[in-house]
Amino acid sequence: MAHIPDGVLSAPVLISGALVSTGLLGVALRRLREAELPQAAVLAAAFFVASLISVPLGPSSVHLLLNGLMGLLLGWAAVPAIFVALLLQAVFFGFGGLLVLGVNTLNLALPALLVARLLRPMLQRMAELSSPQQRRALMIGGTAGVLAVLLTGLMLAASLVLSGEAFWPAARVIVLSFIPLALIEGLVTGIVVAFLLRVEPALLRLDGGRHGA
Repeated sequence: MAHIPDGVLSAPVLISGALVSTGLLGVALRRLREAELPQAAVLAAAFFVASLISVPLGPSSVHLLLNGLMGLLLGWAAVPAIFVALLLQAVFFGFGGLLVLGVNTLNLALPALLVARLLRPMLQRMAELSSPQQRRALMIGGTAGVLAVLLTGLMLAASLVLSGEAFWPAARVIVLSFIPLALIEGLVTGIVVAFLLRVEPALLRLDGGRHGA
């Protein structure tokens, strides 16, 4: 359950999420380059599709998030990519909602930016080597996937808890359900990053860290 529906969160949480997400979007759009648009569109589409496939897990359900992968490959461009995908899901499929769009965007985009800040420079430097190491790429990608999903789970739980003590049980379930999802996401992200490093390392370089997080 990465999409919080409308009517659940309190007004202060909704307003705070909307304001912070708007600020992040403003910064991201100013930094966005035309050359990044095709890759951002592809990853936004992948996120859109992956988020529609939910797997029941106890009283909740989980699905791939791919925000760690988006942070690694896109940097700041991950923010508008996530926002657009969430907006389309809310409008066409009723996933989440429009009022809670800011909070949902923040819960996914902020971990992506943190991953970009911590791990993207390492991946870019490795991609520039004459003989990049596949195993290290797998580890960096795996770390990105696990870290982003766990942070999203914690932020999602915090969004609920800050809206009322009645959401404590749901928050605990969400945190626990995100642990196996983080492991799966880490495996998927690691494999994708290692594959890209082998077949198209230029996708991981993106002109160095100048336009990253």
